[in-house]
Amino acid sequence: MTPEKQNIGRILLSVPHMGVNERKYVEEAFASNWLSTVGPNLTAFEAAFEARIGLPSVALASGTAAMHLGLRLLGVGPGDEVFCPTLTFVATVNPIRYLGAEPVFLDSDRTSWNLDPALLREALAERAAADRLPKAVIAVDLYGQSADMDPILAACAEYSVPVLEDAAEALGSTYRGRPTGTLGEVGAFSFNGNKIITTTGGGMLVARRPEWVDKARFWATQARDPGLAYEHSEMGYNYRMSNVLAGIGRGQLEVLDLRVQQRRAIAFRYREAFADLPGITLMPQASYGLHINWLSCFLIDEQKFGCSRDGLIQALDAANIESRPVWKPMHLQPLYASAERHGGEVAEEMFRRGICLPSSSSLGLDEQLYVINQLRSACGAPGLTNIAENVIPSS
Repeated sequence: MTPEKQNIGRILLSVPHMGVNERKYVEEAFASNWLSTVGPNLTAFEAAFEARIGLPSVALASGTAAMHLGLRLLGVGPGDEVFCPTLTFVATVNPIRYLGAEPVFLDSDRTSWNLDPALLREALAERAAADRLPKAVIAVDLYGQSADMDPILAACAEYSVPVLEDAAEALGSTYRGRPTGTLGEVGAFSFNGNKIITTTGGGMLVARRPEWVDKARFWATQARDPGLAYEHSEMGYNYRMSNVLAGIGRGQLEVLDLRVQQRRAIAFRYREAFADLPGITLMPQASYGLHINWLSCFLIDEQKFGCSRDGLIQALDAANIESRPVWKPMHLQPLYASAERHGGEVAEEMFRRGICLPSSSSLGLDEQLYVINQLRSACGAPGLTNIAENVIPSS
């Protein structure tokens, strides 16, 4: 089958995909009038999430809120510095500034596109010699793939620097059999509308120490002290998830494993469909874990492919297909142009050559075939007549 453009609407990059029970849980919230930031859905969602990943959890209004509270739990404050990868979304970095601290950017490795462990160790050694160690290190699990956490954690442990794992894009992925987001002292997840599961907007903070999760929950509800009066002795925030949105999260979490299978199948259908094309390669699938391929990301070699990355984005857009560049590195952002950095060339190359293709778990075979054929057309290759319905993802 070769679908015609007029039979297919705009194909977006990553859209929500509801399961069976989300509406039921939301309707229960309405029927019981639990519509605020307390209620049965919140309790059940946090319990189910904790059972899934094995750490105490608190549901929040966003993944950014989880990052903010996580850094505060690690003691980050005015005048401190935090190491983090430059190849990430800005929500990784902004909470550092919320707390009056400054980011220091580090480059990626080519194996995972995540924080380079060797470069991190070098930077920590340099800082230790100058008695200027960072207050914390953020490791990001980019596009659904875990960073290489063992050497990252070992380097940080050597210098007693805590790690916050930003798993906003990677719920369902693993590192050496362990869930991502659980490997540092604190982990942060996102349930934004484009993530593998969504609460329309929301996040989750997890931590090894139950008392830290309790503290985050306290801060997230305006840090109201116990007692009848509205009394406050610490700074708090309006960061708690609502019971209504937690109902969506409960239903979404129930279908997470299926969503992981669907996203991975989409990525590997693309890879098979482009196997005969020079100059286009799927994001590496690191051997140490399960990559959920939240977004199907490819690198374009313009000389071999016959079309630039930007030219491909334009061609797809003209065919009513949304695609995006890989994240623009933080050290190239006007907001953070003055920040210290270590390396950056790998991240710049990923940004210059990287493209994210439509990856919604609800993407139909006809829609994916249409994307494939429009991409093939952009580089002058003939179209395909069909693609495999069942793909067994492999590394």
